[in-house]
Amino acid sequence: MEESPLTLSILGIDPGLNITGYGVLEWGGGAPKLSEAGVVRGKSRGSLSKRLVEIHDGVREVIESLKPAVMALEELYSHYERPRTAILMGHARGVICLAGAQAGIPVVSYSATQIKKILTGNGRAPKSQVQRAIQRELLLPAIPDPPDVADALAVALCHGYLKEKRL
Repeated sequence: MEESPLTLSILGIDPGLNITGYGVLEWGGGAPKLSEAGVVRGKSRGSLSKRLVEIHDGVREVIESLKPAVMALEELYSHYERPRTAILMGHARGVICLAGAQAGIPVVSYSATQIKKILTGNGRAPKSQVQRAIQRELLLPAIPDPPDVADALAVALCHGYLKEKRL
């Protein structure tokens, strides 16, 4: 898609070791438009390093094919009862950030509560409310599935709305 000077292509990412959701929105001249959305799967069971390579390569391919201007992703959330999960997710997030840096695109992060507040008005909104907001905002016939895709689109929408406010 050719970009006008006012169009911004935003890649939203929901990091995960097994499933990393992504969504690309074209932003400008009205409502955001969905360009593509899907998942990158870490298929190698038992091998963290192989899964990280698969995630990195998958995100790199998305960037090469869709050529976004910016990557937006959710910040790590660490629950004090599960610190190991946060550490493992940090690995996935790291290779995703690396793919963006290698492509030369800016990488920005948003907290889950900020994303939810921007989309629903409630920083503690349940996942189902966020999914319905995505469906409504992008005029989709159905809620994006799997939920990782909806989360990725939520991050991209959050970035677009905040960028729009600054203009």
